[in-house]
Amino acid sequence: MIKKGDLNFGDIVWAEFDPSIGHEFQDKRPAIVIQSREQLRKTNLVTVIPLTSKTSNVMRDDVVIPADLINNLRADSVAKVYCIVSFDYSRFKKKIGRLDIKYVVAIKRYLRKHFDI
Repeated sequence: MIKKGDLNFGDIVWAEFDPSIGHEFQDKRPAIVIQSREQLRKTNLVTVIPLTSKTSNVMRDDVVIPADLINNLRADSVAKVYCIVSFDYSRFKKKIGRLDIKYVVAIKRYLRKHFDI
C-alpha cells in the first residue's frame, strides 16, 4: 500500500475506483497523480486522473500516453483529463511508473484550462 509522502505529481499508480456509480470510472486501473508534493503532504486524499487503454475513444483534450519503460503501462493509454477525482490513500495499491515530462506539461496545460487559471 502507498503511504502519505510516497507520491509526486506525474506518478502512475494502481487505483481502486470501485465502488463507483453512473458514468464514473470503475475497477482497478492506472491513474496519474496530479497534486504537488506539498499538497500531498497536507491532506489524506490524493487527486488523480484515470487512464484507460481504450484508445479508440479519444476526446479533444485527452492526452494519449504511449506505453514505455518509464511509465510501465501495459498498453498505450489515454489520460481522461476531464475526470479528475480525489481518493483516500487506501485506494492506491502501488506505484507503477512515472510520466515523461512532455505528458506532465500537457496535463498541467489542461488543468489550467479546466480550472480557468
